[in-house]
Amino acid sequence: MRRAAFLILAAPVLLAAGNPRTATEYEVESGDTLGGISNRTGVPAAVIAAANGIPEPYSVQVGEVLVIPRQRNHTVKPGETGFAIALQYGVPFENIAIANGLDDDGTVRVGQKLIIPAVFTPRRVARRSIPGSPFFRRPHDGPVLYGFSKRPDGGGHDGIDIDVELGDMIRASASGTVVFADEEKTRFGRQVLIDHGNGWQTSYGHLARITVKKGDVVKTGERIGLAGQAGIATRPELHFEIRKDGEDVDPASKLPPRNK
Repeated sequence: MRRAAFLILAAPVLLAAGNPRTATEYEVESGDTLGGISNRTGVPAAVIAAANGIPEPYSVQVGEVLVIPRQRNHTVKPGETGFAIALQYGVPFENIAIANGLDDDGTVRVGQKLIIPAVFTPRRVARRSIPGSPFFRRPHDGPVLYGFSKRPDGGGHDGIDIDVELGDMIRASASGTVVFADEEKTRFGRQVLIDHGNGWQTSYGHLARITVKKGDVVKTGERIGLAGQAGIATRPELHFEIRKDGEDVDPASKLPPRNK
């Protein structure tokens, strides 16, 4: 499978000095968020984050200058080939082929409108560390069937149960290392545990299938299994837990709002 790289195709233009829709750099000001910068520049937040090495939860820092990668368009003229167009723009033909669904021989049609993708080398910027817990995302966006209800005596419900459909993808809530991926005999059936460092762990139970193995390093949002009702479950659901130093933490206090 081809992999595209990225290159900035225009001279730097600070947002404060030009049109937000054409700027290729942006200096972060007080109150800015990546989502707001995305709305003003018309470039997806994920693309800006990738270009600048910004990890989740996508916090930006006042005073830093962000690359705003953009693409161009080209209408094929008589006598042009895909390879010649790639040379003209200084973009690998492979990237143009991927963006436009071209074959490998560089064949293009007169009048064909091509996307010339932005190509850049992702920045490696030293970013301020954020104390406290990792950034946790929702492992599945279904509604919560049963919430956290831990009692002082240690009983109660030590996580949340999320409504799922059989076969839905279950994703890692945060980056980390898989420390358990097997049958849990007492309650959860097929279960995955991920260690996120500094005493933080997450648990995913009742899976129909596990798609990682012990020792795998996973990233936030990466699939770790398929939803099911293994173990003691009366319907398809995901039992999800967050722990700090072995103590259960209410996931509702760490997860972002659910997309409805």
